[in-house]
Amino acid sequence: MNTENKTWISDKGFFWLVLVISLAVPAVVTLLRYMPEDYRPTADFAKHLPFANAVINSFVSVMLIMGYRAIRVQKNKGMHQLYMLSAFSASALFLISYVVYHTVMPHTEYCGEGFMRNLYLFILLTHIVLAAAILPLILYTIYFSTSGRFERHKKIAKWTFPLWLYVSVTGVIVYIMISPCYNF
Repeated sequence: MNTENKTWISDKGFFWLVLVISLAVPAVVTLLRYMPEDYRPTADFAKHLPFANAVINSFVSVMLIMGYRAIRVQKNKGMHQLYMLSAFSASALFLISYVVYHTVMPHTEYCGEGFMRNLYLFILLTHIVLAAAILPLILYTIYFSTSGRFERHKKIAKWTFPLWLYVSVTGVIVYIMISPCYNF
């Protein structure tokens, strides 16, 4: 009997769940980006969220590297799972914080010029595109692991890990580059 496919949700059901989440998150972020100022609630605490988000992204980066090291170097599956679930939980916390910030605070334009502006825009663009693309990969990577399909988990993790790491690191870089432009 093949116990590999016994999960809490069918593959087809999980596909639809991932699809809805993967489309809803960028849609909400885009809507918040273009929300008229008159409709935004105000919250003074939110001005500190970009720094908190950079700290969270730094933590995610460290957890991803430690999780990779735990499985590849130490062959410690338990620690690998702990690090990766910590990275996932922190990423979810980041997403909540990011949505709150962009709900209550006006959009901040990058204030640099020339080469630095072009570099910022390149990093930001790749960060945004890959952040949207990585969500379904993360969800499927976790799904395959928790459903015991480790061969599929390994195949998708080869893509998920470097992209997720890039997104978390560039999130910190974007914050460092735009932080002088905040007008609080």
